[in-house]
Amino acid sequence: MATPLVGIIMGSKSDLPVMEACMAQLDEFGVPYELVIASAHRNPAKVHEWASSAADRGLKVIIAAAGKAAHLGGVVAAYTPLPIIGVPMKTSDLGGMDSLLAMVQMPSGVPVACVAINGAKNAAIYATQILGATMDEYRTTIVDFKRGMAEA
Repeated sequence: MATPLVGIIMGSKSDLPVMEACMAQLDEFGVPYELVIASAHRNPAKVHEWASSAADRGLKVIIAAAGKAAHLGGVVAAYTPLPIIGVPMKTSDLGGMDSLLAMVQMPSGVPVACVAINGAKNAAIYATQILGATMDEYRTTIVDFKRGMAEA
């Protein structure tokens, strides 16, 4: 099995149905990934260990999915030099606007890129684009993907 290049972290098992679209897209692109479920609030030590060792394990980009306060992406960003893509989860309280605003309002120096509410597929595409900046095989994958969208 190939060394994972993308790390996917989500704050709760309840995020998994949405994030399946992310994993399916990475699988379609042939991008190896690893998955962990850990809450920034309920499992802070696990998040710290996972995020702080991510680059040394060979990860190149991290996708962080969270709802409500949605601090997971920012906490992960605090512990790693890797780019973080946040996926705000739709919530019953505010329809995901709480998640979205928590992600896009990160403090200066702790950036988290952010896709749409429940935008798991776009997170996978964006992660592959980031990989494609330095890895020709993934640049070709994205070029082919975009060509296919244009022809559809």
